[in-house]
Formats: sequence, C-alpha cells, structure tokens
Amino acid sequence: MAYKIDNAIIKKDKDGKISLIDPENVFGDVDAFIAIKSDDLITIQLLINSIMKNDFKSWKELGTIPDSEPIKSLFVRLGYSREDIAKMLKEF
Repeated sequence: MAYKIDNAIIKKDKDGKISLIDPENVFGDVDAFIAIKSDDLITIQLLINSIMKNDFKSWKELGTIPDSEPIKSLFVRLGYSREDIAKMLKEF
C-alpha cells in the first residue's frame, strides 16, 4: 500500500499573484498552504513509502549526512539505482 501526500500546485504569475491549481478540490476548505518543490515532494513520498515497507537497504552505512546535502541524495546513498526509483514511482 502506497502512502500519498495530498498536494496541489501553487502557481505565481509574473506580477507575483499566487493561485492554487487543485483539480480534485483537496484543499477547498483549507486557509493555509505550504509550498514544497515538486521533486522534494516526490522524494518525501518515496521515503515514506520505503519506511512503511521497511525497504531500505542499508541505513546503518549512511553515517553522518551533511546538512547541505539535499534529501534526494538519500536514495543514492542507500544504494538505490534509477531503475529502483522508477519502480517505486510507478507504485503511486
């Protein structure tokens, strides 16, 4: 079972006006939003799904991760290939 984070697109036009693109009306009654880059959102969803499946290959070998390193690098550090990540993406 894959876990899905409810999400929509927050778009800013050239004048700085922000609009919400929410075709499924998930956020129809919500007054506040948080913006996350789409690739980071996908990474978070993949991490949550991997944790739920207990599917990580080698957490102990990660060691200390520098604060400046992006979260996306966790999959590479854990030994996942592009094919592994593509397979996980197809699951949700």
